[in-house]
Amino acid sequence: MGLTIGIDIGGTKVAGGVVDDSGALVARMLRSTPSHDPEEVERVIAEVVAELAKGRQIEAVGLGAAGFIDEGRSIVRFSANLAWRHEPLRERVERRTGLPVVVENDGNAAAWAEYRYGAGLDADPLLVVCVGTGIGGGIVVGGRLLRGAFGTASEFGHFRVVPDGVLCGCGQRGCWEQYGSGNALVREARTRATANPKRAATLLALGGGTADGITGRHVTQAAQRGDSVALAAFGLVGDWLGQGIADLVETLDPRRVVLGGGVSEAGLLVLEPTQRAYEAALSGGSNRPHAPLVLAALGNEAGVVGAADLARRR
Repeated sequence: MGLTIGIDIGGTKVAGGVVDDSGALVARMLRSTPSHDPEEVERVIAEVVAELAKGRQIEAVGLGAAGFIDEGRSIVRFSANLAWRHEPLRERVERRTGLPVVVENDGNAAAWAEYRYGAGLDADPLLVVCVGTGIGGGIVVGGRLLRGAFGTASEFGHFRVVPDGVLCGCGQRGCWEQYGSGNALVREARTRATANPKRAATLLALGGGTADGITGRHVTQAAQRGDSVALAAFGLVGDWLGQGIADLVETLDPRRVVLGGGVSEAGLLVLEPTQRAYEAALSGGSNRPHAPLVLAALGNEAGVVGAADLARRR
């Protein structure tokens, strides 16, 4: 049984796991991301790899990194949520770990996992939209990830939906992820709770009594308890997600759409408003097939599993 390690590096956490050749996780770890220091990120990655490799024969390491990855799956050219600028991540992690390394965009890694082992199994073409701190994802066509000429396809979160809108970490304004992501969910919930604290009593209590204390998990918990402000925040984010997904479906015509990432763990709270907006935004109405929109099967483990599987196929 060949073992590889997958590492999912996001804006807030480094998740690692040992994955066997059936896609099963046999061990896992989670660490915080020192997002403002590239060298510290590399050190944390190496420590996670070393810990996971103890007592195991590891073939290779796959890194799912939040950023623009070059066509050689080696260099992180840019990351909106991490301090990576033309970072030779593969070379540096190989030097620290002594193992072969493959670097892939984290959304691509998650999409590959859902295609191989999850909710996208046997669906080709497949569109996966990952909603977390930002919005990413991946496209599988003909059994292969669509990476584009320069390796940076599927950066869905950075197509612009509002001219001169909210400033994004990428440097542009009005990017989709500023309206349909986990960050957008929290921002909307805080704004609404400040404007109407009585309606947001449950939400504010979870946040320690202040709007600034509200986190994404608090919004989900409050919505599950019927808090109207939290539910309204999910409704607005779902509207943005559904409209954006419809635009992608108009362009790509996939067989299935998988909604993944951390926000997808809210289940029907996010799926239902997204589904309504998606169906309403598709042109042609009932005169065309609608690619089914489903929740990811692998949840937050998709990036780890996908990165490890891509390392196996290097």
